[in-house]
Amino acid sequence: MIRLLADENFDGRVTAGLLHRRPEIELVRVQEVGLDGVDDPGVLEWAAGDHRIVLTHDRNTMTGYANQRIAAGLPMPGLFVVDDHASVGRCIDDILLIDSITEHAEWADKLEFLPYPTR
Repeated sequence: MIRLLADENFDGRVTAGLLHRRPEIELVRVQEVGLDGVDDPGVLEWAAGDHRIVLTHDRNTMTGYANQRIAAGLPMPGLFVVDDHASVGRCIDDILLIDSITEHAEWADKLEFLPYPTR
């Protein structure tokens, strides 16, 4: 099972759907852990300390900071960049699929863009 942290602006419909469909999923929101208003590097630092993959819609700055952590050799449990124009259901399906068939450690130092392209 993967461990997730949804950043401050992550679509609440996706997090609610994840929790509804899989109540046991290891998911917390930045608001629940006192990270409201914390900048991207701070969110990534907290996620690394708690071994959580970050869910974000931020392709611009969050990906840059994640890549900086990787380049510096700092812990980076993973970053899932979720397209905020994709359907909520598709995003939920892809995250639940990842949770079902992968191990948390597989995502270390990786950035993944979701949802996956359809064939």
